[in-house]
Amino acid sequence: PFEEPNGGPNFYAFGDDLRYNIKVDNTGDGVADVTYSWRFRGSYRDDANQFLYNTGQVTSLNDPDLNFRQVYDLVVTTGGKSRTLLSGVPAAPSRTGQASMPDYAALRKQATFGLPGGGRTYAGQAEDPFFADLRVFDLLYGGDLSERGQDTLAGYNVNTIAIQVPKKQLALKGNSTRNPVIGVWSTTERGGVTVKDSRDKGTTKQWKQVSRLGNPLVNEVVVPLKFKDAFNTLNPSQDRTVQPVVDKVYDPILPKLIQQVYGVPAPKTPRNDLAEIYLTGICKACGPIKADLNAHRLNKDAPLKKIVPAEELRLNMAVPPTARPQRLGVLAGDLAGFPNGRRLADDVIDISLQAVEGAAQTGVLVPAL
Repeated sequence: PFEEPNGGPNFYAFGDDLRYNIKVDNTGDGVADVTYSWRFRGSYRDDANQFLYNTGQVTSLNDPDLNFRQVYDLVVTTGGKSRTLLSGVPAAPSRTGQASMPDYAALRKQATFGLPGGGRTYAGQAEDPFFADLRVFDLLYGGDLSERGQDTLAGYNVNTIAIQVPKKQLALKGNSTRNPVIGVWSTTERGGVTVKDSRDKGTTKQWKQVSRLGNPLVNEVVVPLKFKDAFNTLNPSQDRTVQPVVDKVYDPILPKLIQQVYGVPAPKTPRNDLAEIYLTGICKACGPIKADLNAHRLNKDAPLKKIVPAEELRLNMAVPPTARPQRLGVLAGDLAGFPNGRRLADDVIDISLQAVEGAAQTGVLVPAL
């Protein structure tokens, strides 16, 4: 994040030693049923006689003046079998400025590729869509709201991997009508040591999961500092085994801080409503929120005995897009918004603050927020 053209001379690249994954669980067991994985490779045309990212004006991804370039492979894994969707296709270069890249939109368009079976993907910079006023981490403004509402990320880019695929490729049994609910999260894995002994003529690549993100702000705000490294290595199927993290869903830290700074009473615990949002999905049989929205058990072919509490960003793909999206999503009556998936314009910080103060359970927004 926080990328701008003034970031030279090396600018911003995806990690060559990383594997970036988007994972989809359509059965509710906390294990990925579909995984999309990106691996990048960077190279220079001339690193012996140049220090520049580009040596002239860049007008295409194959422009000889583009000195540094990255290509990637995209692999999808389903049912334990992997197949390559794209191989060696270029990522969009970092935007180095108007003099170097006068038509950056054209480069982005060239870096968008169609996928076999439908859909498309893009890797490169994009404007950071997350509205976040990072002054909130200054003790929630210390009780002074006069400076609130600044979008700290506005005007900055973020390295972005985007993919669009047909719903049937994600749904349980390929049927998004009977089984519209999916859970999604991303992970990043770092290449580890190579294991080799005298009996093994080959080598083995070790991958270690070092990052995990699903629902916004869970990793940052719900999980205590002591357990963040552990959370980043876990699969969602393991979440229920880490009691200190589960405890912080049922008894979160943030409402206590809001009460301390602003005097807004923290809702009573245990917070079964937050457990429903983060761990099970929302359904009438799942908890106190009286609505059927995005729990895996709403899938008609769901294996109910295998469903476990797991932190995933859940989406009901049967909910149609909204013509006029509401920034507060479901809390504003817009069922196509967060926490039913997450649109780029959803104000997830305000939604999350309202939720931790009980708005999802009561159905009424908290005026003090």
